[in-house]
Amino acid sequence: MRRLPPFVPSCALLSAVFLPNLAQAAPPADGAPPVERLPTVQVQAARVQQVEDVDLPASLTTVWLDDEANGRLAQLSEALGGIPGVVARDRQNYAQDTQLSIRGFGARSTFGVRGVRVLVDGVPATMPDGQGQLSHASLLSAQRVEVLRGPFSALYGNSSGGVVQVWSAEGAADDPWRLRLDTGSDNTVSAGAQLRGQQGPIRYNVAANHFRTDGWREHSAARRESLNARLGADVGGGQLDLVLNYFDSPDAQDPLGLSRAQVNADPRQATSVATQYNTRKSVRQAQAGLVFTRTDGAHTWRAMGYAGQRSVEQFLAIPPAPQANPLHAGGVIDLDGDYGGVDARWSWHGDWAGRPLDLVIGANADRQAQDRRGYENFVGDQVGIKGRLRRDQADRVENVDQFAQAWWQWAPRWSLLLGVRHSTVRFRSNDHYVTAGNPDDSGSRRYDATTPVAGVVFRASDAWRLYASAGRGFETPTFNELGYRADGQAGLALDLSAARSRNLEVGSKWHAQSGAQVEAALFRADTDDELAVASNSGGRSTYRNIGRTRREGAEARYAQPLGTQADLSLAYTWIEATVRDPYPLCGSSGCTTVAAGARLPGVPQQQWNARLQYRPGPWQWAAEVVASSDTVVNDLATEKAAGYALLNLEVARRWSTAQGTLRAFAGIDNVLDQRYIGSVIVNDGNQRYFEPGPDRRYSVGLQWQWAP
Repeated sequence: MRRLPPFVPSCALLSAVFLPNLAQAAPPADGAPPVERLPTVQVQAARVQQVEDVDLPASLTTVWLDDEANGRLAQLSEALGGIPGVVARDRQNYAQDTQLSIRGFGARSTFGVRGVRVLVDGVPATMPDGQGQLSHASLLSAQRVEVLRGPFSALYGNSSGGVVQVWSAEGAADDPWRLRLDTGSDNTVSAGAQLRGQQGPIRYNVAANHFRTDGWREHSAARRESLNARLGADVGGGQLDLVLNYFDSPDAQDPLGLSRAQVNADPRQATSVATQYNTRKSVRQAQAGLVFTRTDGAHTWRAMGYAGQRSVEQFLAIPPAPQANPLHAGGVIDLDGDYGGVDARWSWHGDWAGRPLDLVIGANADRQAQDRRGYENFVGDQVGIKGRLRRDQADRVENVDQFAQAWWQWAPRWSLLLGVRHSTVRFRSNDHYVTAGNPDDSGSRRYDATTPVAGVVFRASDAWRLYASAGRGFETPTFNELGYRADGQAGLALDLSAARSRNLEVGSKWHAQSGAQVEAALFRADTDDELAVASNSGGRSTYRNIGRTRREGAEARYAQPLGTQADLSLAYTWIEATVRDPYPLCGSSGCTTVAAGARLPGVPQQQWNARLQYRPGPWQWAAEVVASSDTVVNDLATEKAAGYALLNLEVARRWSTAQGTLRAFAGIDNVLDQRYIGSVIVNDGNQRYFEPGPDRRYSVGLQWQWAP
């Protein structure tokens, strides 16, 4: 394993960014520059559409997915890998979603996405309670991914420790159609087709994909089918977009985590109970969204409505003996529910006091209705099959939010961005499974929060900006986190409080006309009533509030064109995520105290990413280094996943003909065949914290692109 370099102090990091640009910070000889209109750039993640992202007091990164990128990216985690502050881990377990966290928010998640808001084509992929998923986001149809970090994430409401938005390309006349086939190690096959263009008044982008794999680990085979469509037309003086998503993943096998001894013995193995109980998960989701946007002079109106249905069935490795407890909910989770919502906003672009001003005012409401049932995972002597009903409840969660935002260039070199959001989130559960030994667990809880944010930008030169921002955020527990009490008693964990944070950020952005970019930021987030994992055993997690925590650190990103045929990009993150209030930790062997200053589990202290790409003629070569420091996996830091550094290589060649373009591509991941832990399960009760990453992997593929 490579030795990781020492931490770069934040003062040295900022000096490396600020000092080379001081010569450009001086104003021109004839005085301050005149007030000027900035070009219209669609910066959706920050809700401001008339301002370039460099002029916003926020860390905002856009990853553009051109046709060549879409030919090599299989998972969203790969597209997010070079963004500072973001941890996107592929679990090598398709029964769970990508492990995603931003600046330490969301790191506790054992499945799905928590603490981070996810949207696909403007439609929420995060439910009203804060639970989200990335599985239905299609990179085959995607044009770009926007990632917002820092205080302004709070403008998206509950659980906005960061925001990830995936945007599909809008069809246009003469757009190409594509067929793609790639295969790789572990009998992995992905086949997809994208039809994009314009037929009469209808603009379309339709992508379908089939994926299957035997999995790198034992008992980790999976199959996924997806269909994504974006259809648009000009209607009533505006633009109407219909967004459709369908996702089906039947019986994805779950190999579960491994203990340290199991990893050392054989990282490819599955835990024995995984095969004994045939642990697996099936997910099916169908969703539709309708977005209408109209601009009339300085005014823009946007209205969005969406609705969907999602069903989940998961088999856990819980032995029959614990299920004898009348309060136990069984070893099979069965969720079936509907969700939907509306969003309406008005924006205005004009002048105030002779200076450019942008206003946005809006409101949204979302609702999720989910039937949650639990069954025994055995019948007689047979295990791994659905048995008797042990839980039956109707869960409802809804939110109603109002928000406002204003951007004002109040002086030639200065601009201000202000925002506020008020959120109300209501949880209600009606228990339909009441027996002599299992009392009525019905209950409700309401959370309210007002989250103001503010930021200022100084335009030091045409290329260089300095900014500072501050704001508040909040995160309610999800219904999964409310589902079980940490003390083992009956009822929902309705005593859990929402976590509330205070966020600060200062940064620098330098964007040269040559395409070179240097960005850096220092940040701090202090959280009260932090939500943390209390226990995690048998696929079931309980949660609690542990008091005050702090996440602080530094990010840096550097992008440099090397002539006309090569590009270099570098990204670095340092984060110190710690407990500020000591709290007790009790188990079967007694109680101990987690001391103030202890590291929060699931958050690596340092991350690096470097990518060099070379494009001579029809060829494309790329080398990438991905590295991470160690990751604490439990509250007492008695176990850690070691740091690692991986080398990945890619090559592609393009042939152009009168009929279209053929592109062949190949890749080798983990070229040096390093052993490493790809993701972790925080506070696993069986001490199976580790999900090993794969050894050397190979992939090859073909893509045919033509104009219809």
